[in-house]
Amino acid sequence: MILNYNFKNFMSFRENVEFSMLAPKTKVKNRFPNNYISSKTGADLLKTAVIVGENAGGKSNFVRSLSYLQFFFAGTETTKSYKNLINTNNREDFCPQKNVTLQSFDIEILLREDVLYLYHLEIDYAGIINEAFYFKHHIKNKYKKIFSMERDDCTITCDRECDCNIKTNCFYHADTTYRLIVSESESDIKEVLETAAKKEKKIGLTISKLALLGNEHAIAFTDWIKNDLCPETNNINYNIYKSMSTEEDDLRILHDTRYMDIFRMIDSSIIDLRIDEEKPFSKTMVIRQKRDGSTFARELTQDSSGVCEFFAWAVQIFKVVYENKIVFADEMDRVLNPVLSDRVLSFICGKKHFGQFVFTTHNVLHLDLKNYMKEQIYFITKDIETLESELYSLADFPEIRYETTKIYEFYMKGILGGTAVE
Repeated sequence: MILNYNFKNFMSFRENVEFSMLAPKTKVKNRFPNNYISSKTGADLLKTAVIVGENAGGKSNFVRSLSYLQFFFAGTETTKSYKNLINTNNREDFCPQKNVTLQSFDIEILLREDVLYLYHLEIDYAGIINEAFYFKHHIKNKYKKIFSMERDDCTITCDRECDCNIKTNCFYHADTTYRLIVSESESDIKEVLETAAKKEKKIGLTISKLALLGNEHAIAFTDWIKNDLCPETNNINYNIYKSMSTEEDDLRILHDTRYMDIFRMIDSSIIDLRIDEEKPFSKTMVIRQKRDGSTFARELTQDSSGVCEFFAWAVQIFKVVYENKIVFADEMDRVLNPVLSDRVLSFICGKKHFGQFVFTTHNVLHLDLKNYMKEQIYFITKDIETLESELYSLADFPEIRYETTKIYEFYMKGILGGTAVE
């Protein structure tokens, strides 16, 4: 589960972004006993959160930042910043010899109910500037460093005789040196890591190398990033995306009887499914029962768009509740009307698990302090002059009271930001 996630200088976000899934320490959480879960580490973590904002405000970019961080764990390529993923106001001079712009990511997570990890990464066009990894077993303890890799020096040479400009490809070479610090328990592999760091063609993150060498903490964390973190961005309709997918894990979930409990939230007349093994997200037959007891079947692609999309999103909800996955769902408001939203949230919060479900939406009707704590509602807004996005929590507004405030009215009036009329 995520405790905290911070990043800086990614796409429309320039300044540091702070996102937390820690439950409040105040007594208000006693009003929402199902909205969080307690761990052996002493940390109380939220199960759900919603991020609200106008069109093109930066909601999808927030979710993409997690995909971007996850990308570095997926392969062995050199880890570095990419021009198109840097905030536009920091691209004035793209030449690596001149540009000192960096991106940073910090993520703090809970694993196995009893261990907390903190991972830090700073990168620029030349590669990693700083990488560090820590752990502890209780929220009140200080973190213990597993390793840190810091760049001591970086010399960049360009193969071009002329000056680089933003319209040309830059062919540069970075000669870097690093200083590695590891915990005493890992001192025997320090030499191996230092040798890998000095190679001209680096194999990616230090934590990935440490995992390959058998460090249990690194293995647990990298597995979580690659397998349990699920940032789902909506570049195209989700049902279209899933119609091209036949992942074995998804097929396994579709055949699980518990999946039907989730899928039927959208239509109680649905009583069964005939899963198509080759094209499960398009050719599956949805079977319904009429009031007179008779049944009829319809191919999924011939059903309503809402049913088609929720058929795919229900897989993600299953992963949260039954597999403890961390799902960030982008723009589910096309599927989740307020009634269906309440059903989904009640289902997720009503089960004991260590998964989390965070979704972005345009639908201001989700802003309800009867279902959410203030710490579960986030806003994203974009400055119309700088085109930079900002993320902030409803908890940042102490004047907002649970008993009297009508969040919908405050939001529509622009008092809370995040609206297109600013």
